[in-house]
Formats: sequence, structure tokens, C-alpha cells
Amino acid sequence: MINTLPNLLTLARIGVIPLIVCAFYLPGHAANWTTFSLFVLAAMTDFLDGYFARSRDQKTAFGRIFDPLADKLLVVSCLVMIIAMRQIDVITVVASLAILCREMLVSGLRELLSGMSIAVPVSWFAKCKTTVQMVAIAALLVGDAAPFDLPLHSIGTWGLWFAAILTVYTGYQYFRGGVPHLVQTGIKKDDESPQLSKQSKRPGTATSIKL
Repeated sequence: MINTLPNLLTLARIGVIPLIVCAFYLPGHAANWTTFSLFVLAAMTDFLDGYFARSRDQKTAFGRIFDPLADKLLVVSCLVMIIAMRQIDVITVVASLAILCREMLVSGLRELLSGMSIAVPVSWFAKCKTTVQMVAIAALLVGDAAPFDLPLHSIGTWGLWFAAILTVYTGYQYFRGGVPHLVQTGIKKDDESPQLSKQSKRPGTATSIKL
């Protein structure tokens, strides 16, 4: 079912992304505070959809796929706009690119493994990575508009580097756990194993990669 509260919150997180992108073009500090406010609201739905899914026992296949996808779309969209608006220096762009590449590669890996009925669980480090990314991006969105001369731009820059380190590490975790399944499946398909064909069509045989 898509029309559950957790799934609606996930869809809302995706739906707010175009508004955030448009808000970057507002004049002056209005852009900083509007993008920051919308981003924080979107980030809050990331916590709330998981909370309601567990408390209401409304975990669905839609949520398992689109919840992490919504996070990636939100992060990637904001990072692309931050780079486009030159809100970070050239060196920090490297950290942003590491995050962008990892998110796209892991999304592709999830898609391949889901087609093989193999689930990709979210690791503890990945949850920490997402939290650090959200905090760093929120700080960068406020940037020079911060009150009382708070060094939010510097905090966001250092946070982005820390997030990049966690991002690369968790990407390594996912590929270390997922690639062997891809290799084994490729070998079995080359052998044209009838047993594999039967198992792949049997419901309820989904497995999880070990991180």
C-alpha cells in the first residue's frame, strides 16, 4: 500500500525537492533561509517516516525502496545546487563529488540486487553518514546568513568532508557485501542452472547481504 502515512511522508520528501531548487534563486539571504527551512522539513520526514513505519507496523516494499532513494535525491539535489551556486570552494567540491558518485553507484547496486531478490539493509554507519550529510548541508545552506557571526559555513565544509569519508566507507561496505552475489549469480546463469531458475521464481526466498 502506498497511501500509508510513512509512504506519504517519503513522497513529500521527494516532492519538496523542486521547491528547494527554486528557492536557491531567491534574492539575498531569503535564498539561504528558505532553502534551509525546506531542507530541514524534508530531513525531518526522513526520521518520521521510519518512526511511523515501525510504530504502526506499516513497513512496505515501497518504503524499503523509496525511503533511501528519497534521501539520496534530496542530498544529491542540494549538493548539485550548492556547487552550481559556488557556495563551497573548489577543494570541497571533491568531497561533494565523492558523495554524489557513491550515492549513484549504491543506488545502481540496490537496483541490481533487488532484481535478484537480495535485500540491502541500511548499516549503522550509513545512518550516521546520512545524519552528518544532513547537518553539513543544512549548515552550508545558511552559510553567510548565519546570525551572530556563527561559523556555519566552516562547520558545513568540515562536516561535508567527514560525511565524504563515511560515504566512501559505507559504499565500500555495500559493494563488499553485494558484489559477491552478483558474481555468483553471473556464474550460475552461465552454467544455466535449472535449480537457480526455480529458486529465483519462488516467493519468500529473498536474502540480505551481510555488511
